[in-house]
Amino acid sequence: MPAASEWPLWEGHGPLSFVASIDCASLPLAALDIDLPDAGTLLFFYFDGQLDDGEALVLAEDRESWAGARVLYVAADEEVVERGTPAGVESYPVVPLTARLGMTAAEPWHPQIRDVFAAGAPLGNRYDHPVCSQEFLDALWGFDGEVGHQIGGHAHSVQNPVEIEIAEAVLDGKVSWDDPRLSDEAGGWVLLAQFDSEDAAGMMWGDAGALYWLIRPEDLAERRFERAMFTWQCG
Repeated sequence: MPAASEWPLWEGHGPLSFVASIDCASLPLAALDIDLPDAGTLLFFYFDGQLDDGEALVLAEDRESWAGARVLYVAADEEVVERGTPAGVESYPVVPLTARLGMTAAEPWHPQIRDVFAAGAPLGNRYDHPVCSQEFLDALWGFDGEVGHQIGGHAHSVQNPVEIEIAEAVLDGKVSWDDPRLSDEAGGWVLLAQFDSEDAAGMMWGDAGALYWLIRPEDLAERRFERAMFTWQCG
């Protein structure tokens, strides 16, 4: 961890669990659709309920819980120290992963898809376009039925688009799904990383769910990873 950083803590609840690290230099950056650093490491932390048996939940719509998920960026030339897992938190076993390139598809309800297939349509009919037909939805799930671990690309949501969840949280939940502000806000976020439940590491996010971190492109360009937003979904 950075020498100047303490282990991430959710005040009043306890230390977060270390979920994953990403070696940016090992990624095929030229093929990614997000502007990651060409070196350094991203560290992902999450309050996973070990300390309170899952009583406190980290929810996008609950601003008081946002400290329960964190992203730290460790620059390649930064002074680092090794820190042990805090007392009371059991470390997940190390599971090395390799990266491979793959295609991702935006969900039919994503604002970008709506703009292409139903541009100018009344808000009440914004999902009334061919990509929302059952035939296409079945084909989409056949193409990419697994959530999986992922860096960049379109998020594979377990339920509704995670971009919508983040947008609702940023707007304090004061907008309806027909409000154009919600669509505009959702279109301003990109997936930084998603981490699926992982048997090999003993990670189970709810009912076989997934963790998601999204970020604004301008914050990503400025390496302001502390502004990344978190949400999670399960079946």
